[in-house]
Amino acid sequence: MRAAISTDGSMVSAHFGRCPVFTIVDIENGEIKEQSQISNPGHAPGAIPQFLQSKGVEVIVCGGMGHKAMSMFSSFDVKTVLGVEGTVEEAIRMLKDGRLEGGESLCSPGAGKGYGLDKNACDHED
Repeated sequence: MRAAISTDGSMVSAHFGRCPVFTIVDIENGEIKEQSQISNPGHAPGAIPQFLQSKGVEVIVCGGMGHKAMSMFSSFDVKTVLGVEGTVEEAIRMLKDGRLEGGESLCSPGAGKGYGLDKNACDHED
């Protein structure tokens, strides 16, 4: 399985589309085979789901994501795991062990640009 984790420093980024990098991890038979980082190609409609799908990503892990991005990932058969907080290393450990569970997106619709709003921050607490 190849997973992408939205990354901001050592933490899982709450903002999927605005994270600086994605940590890419390849896991086979419960073992980490390879881990690297790739730069976010830029926040434009549909760009990131297409980019990550072209890199062979099967799972995206993040804090928050909008409905359009979730829909695009679904159309590419990429599983989304939302509502993840904490360090990237902990997320990788839990993913490797089959224990990573998602939840509600940390960002609500309209929390960023778009939806007729121009906000600089999401409604979730940091």
